[in-house]
Amino acid sequence: MEMSDHRSRNPPPTLLHPEKWCEEFNHFISQCLIKDFEKRPSVTHLLDHPFIKGAHGKVLFLQKRLARVLQEQKQLNSAAKIRHERMHTRGPYHVQDAEKYCLEDDLVNLEVLDEETIIHHLQKRYADSLIYTYVGDILIALNPFQNLSIYSPQFSRLYHGVKRISNPPHIFASADAAYQCLVTFSKDQCIVISGESGSGKTESAHLIVQHLTFLGKANNQTLREKILQVNSLVEAFGNACTAINDNSSRFGKYLEMMFTPTGAVMGARISEYLLEKSRVIKQATGEKNFHIFYYIYAGLYHQKKLSEFKLPEEKPPRYIADETGRVMYDIISKESYRSQFEAIQHCFRIIGFSEKEVHSVYRILAGILNIGNIEFAAISSQHQTDKSEVPNPEALENAASILCISPKELLKALTSHCVVTRGETIVRANPVDRAADVRDAMSKALYGRLFSWIVNRINTLLQPEKNICHSGNGMNVGILDIFGFENFQRNSFEQLCINIANEQIQYYFNQHVFALEQMEYKNEGIDAMPVEYEDNRPLLDMFLQKPLGLLALLDEESRFPQARDQTLVDKFENNLRCKYFWRPKGAALCFGIWHYAGKVLYDASGVLEKNRDTLPADVVIVLRTSENKLLQQLFSIPLTKTGNLAQSRAKIIAASRSLPPHFSSGRAKVDTLEMMRHPEESTNMKRQTMASYFRYSLMDLLSKMVIGQPHFVRCIKPNDDREALKFSRERVLTQLRSTGILETVNIRRQGYSHRILFEEFVKRYYYLAFRAHQTPPASKESCAAILEKSKLDHWVLGKTKVFLKYYHVEQLNLLLQEVIGRVVILQAYTKGWLGARRYKRVREKREKGAITIQSAWRGYEARSKFKKISNRRSESAAHIQAGLRVAPDLKSHPEGDYDYSETSSYFPDVTKKNWHSQAQSSPNGYDVFQRPANKNSMAGTNALTSWTHRATPDHQELSPCEAPWKPGSEDGLAQKQRTPRRRYQQPKMLSSPEDTMYYNQLNGTLEYQGSKRKPRKLGHLKVLDGEDEYYKSLSPVAGIPENIAAHLFFFSSSSKGNYFAQH
Repeated sequence: MEMSDHRSRNPPPTLLHPEKWCEEFNHFISQCLIKDFEKRPSVTHLLDHPFIKGAHGKVLFLQKRLARVLQEQKQLNSAAKIRHERMHTRGPYHVQDAEKYCLEDDLVNLEVLDEETIIHHLQKRYADSLIYTYVGDILIALNPFQNLSIYSPQFSRLYHGVKRISNPPHIFASADAAYQCLVTFSKDQCIVISGESGSGKTESAHLIVQHLTFLGKANNQTLREKILQVNSLVEAFGNACTAINDNSSRFGKYLEMMFTPTGAVMGARISEYLLEKSRVIKQATGEKNFHIFYYIYAGLYHQKKLSEFKLPEEKPPRYIADETGRVMYDIISKESYRSQFEAIQHCFRIIGFSEKEVHSVYRILAGILNIGNIEFAAISSQHQTDKSEVPNPEALENAASILCISPKELLKALTSHCVVTRGETIVRANPVDRAADVRDAMSKALYGRLFSWIVNRINTLLQPEKNICHSGNGMNVGILDIFGFENFQRNSFEQLCINIANEQIQYYFNQHVFALEQMEYKNEGIDAMPVEYEDNRPLLDMFLQKPLGLLALLDEESRFPQARDQTLVDKFENNLRCKYFWRPKGAALCFGIWHYAGKVLYDASGVLEKNRDTLPADVVIVLRTSENKLLQQLFSIPLTKTGNLAQSRAKIIAASRSLPPHFSSGRAKVDTLEMMRHPEESTNMKRQTMASYFRYSLMDLLSKMVIGQPHFVRCIKPNDDREALKFSRERVLTQLRSTGILETVNIRRQGYSHRILFEEFVKRYYYLAFRAHQTPPASKESCAAILEKSKLDHWVLGKTKVFLKYYHVEQLNLLLQEVIGRVVILQAYTKGWLGARRYKRVREKREKGAITIQSAWRGYEARSKFKKISNRRSESAAHIQAGLRVAPDLKSHPEGDYDYSETSSYFPDVTKKNWHSQAQSSPNGYDVFQRPANKNSMAGTNALTSWTHRATPDHQELSPCEAPWKPGSEDGLAQKQRTPRRRYQQPKMLSSPEDTMYYNQLNGTLEYQGSKRKPRKLGHLKVLDGEDEYYKSLSPVAGIPENIAAHLFFFSSSSKGNYFAQH
């Protein structure tokens, strides 16, 4: 009663200013603060409150409003509280960054949608180091140009199978979304990372691979380490420093991570496209060669091995020298080059390359640097001035020594070439320019094939194990990291190919985000407002169509021997009549293209020669004769249509023609299969060009991308100065316009990014509205029931498909995981109960079996012991009875007149002399109870028994107790001290108190020795035992003379049995 009165006097607290809040919120708070637990509503009732129901779908809006309220409360109540008003918590709560959390994570949720609002929003987030922002299911990533501590394993655990709005936008969230779709839908996924050069695409690819390996959790820890090391190794050979990016990708990379149906990573595969081989021989101003050349030079310098690879220590090789002259100083002084070389060695070792393979790779790289130092000079003569020679043979000899080829053959291949006309081979000399081109073509071919071999070797070492691969159909997550859009001061053939590839990626993005979606609206009868976007399909047709596309015209012009760069530009101008192509006035060898990212001016100088990519047959044959096995392999494996080495070597047919005589003389014997003719040995000009390789590479890349469900990451470069926290509004706005971000926001807000067939939707989500044993039809009604049961809104049903917003699929998947989780828990408990019952039965069965085995063994052991005791007693009884039968004969002779001959007749093997000698050797007599049992004891016992039954009454007057004995013997004295026994008296009945006492003592002794026999009953016959000392003292053997007793028991049981059997 006192407590109830206390409650009535202390009503529950209420809001400070109820008039500032709505009626539903006031009622909800009052219900939560009821003190009486009997009247307080449960959690279930509170969840059904109108205020909670009204909050569905407004989570982001409410979070923003709550942050503003906290900020206002802090400003209004800034006065210091007294001591008892302060609230002490484990950690202070700071709300000075409340505005930071008011920023929208998803641009689709912005109330006002225009370019200015989007730029302002991105700039605010970037200033707060929030570099990631959502546009529906698309991620925008701004390059921070600094290291951020948001990629640790703790963050990886945050983005693992959770709702996307539960955490801030992150690159890990995109990787997790792809992984969850892979596991849930059992369908391949594709993550497309696009953006300009220097926007952070390579680093984003690293982070995605890192998070996928975390989510995949392979059982093989070594496999995870290998996959993480792949990017570092490939980028050392394929990346370089450019004018706008210190780690620019100079090739296209498509990494496929292979997973089991359960989601465990089991392998990886890399596809490489369009390596910029021309960078090996020449770099633009302010740029550098591939990273690996500087790494290996620094590593060999610090290891004191430059002389072993014929590399100079003072002057850098021509291929890595620059106009500043600081290359060698940087190589020697920069610690980063040395550490990177050690990291590359670690990558080789972790992935699985052998030391011999790594050493061969280093020799080929050193050989390329030495080839670049070969210089040519013209030979002036009276008749001919187009010959060339090598004035300084040291560089030539160094290159030949490192590549393990003949210097003479290398010199001939560089300064001359063979031409086959009408079956005859004509050797023509090369002028200086052509010899230099052959030298550079040889270097490019060496590096390109070496890079392709490294990629193929990585794929071999990372391929899934056969037992895992065949256990089920694996699934892939593809990650595209391709060179970004480039616009330099001077753009050449390489930039043209790179930008065409980016046009193709942009077209792929437009098709999936805009074109296909709006096409399905029309086919399914969905009333949706069309979204205008910039379609770059006509521009791609200008590049790729035949026969009047830009690349087709380039290949056609490259087939003409007399074609020049000027004729190429003229052909472009005459055939490419569209708004995307233009030619500036006053520039002879230039042409311009309007790309999706802006207009770019290209320099046509050297484009034809780069497209031909001619490698003379003489050089190929010389390199095939190398003693370096890896170098032989590089030029023996055929090339694919994409210009790379074939993954598995095709069947090789022996060459129809052998090597020329001057190549085979003086050289080691080489396999004829390795001397297969090169595809470019003939003079036919229809061989593959760089443009054809590029076209096939795009086709191969798209064929892999279209298989999987796409996920897009758009990387943005905030400034051109590569400074942290610097945001250039004009630069960012240009990239947003070119990538169509504003249109993407519109279509993600209005449109339906997920379109699923009725049959697939019902099959996937029928657990949410139907029972497990039900099979609902794939109809519109079933889909509507599932969506209504899931409490989703803003969905539309078409003729054959369900149209969902970008966030609906995530909500459905989480609900499905919850339902399946409940089923799994129920199954786990059921399986646990069944397992426990099964284990109990097995345990009881085992216990019964153990008891049966133990019982059988104990019985066997008891029977064995009983048999041994029985045999020993029977043998002892036989010995005693034998003595009893001999004693009556001794009674009939007076003392001293006993005829031992009679005894000898009983025991024919013993003479009188031996009898006395044996008696003297055993003065104390022979202990009959210590004789071991043997296999003939039972026969002797039976013989004694039969002989005892045939005894006649004539012998009954003799008793062994009355036999004469020597008065001075010790046995005789002991016999006098014992009570005499009557002749042939039956075994004594245990009736006296003394016998009863002995009987009890004897039984106690036997029980102590472990015997389990039952106590003897009075009046039963006592079988004599060697251990019963009392009966031993009463035994009639004591009356037998020592010499007879001793002799008696020296016989074997078999001889005694035979003797008694005769009587």
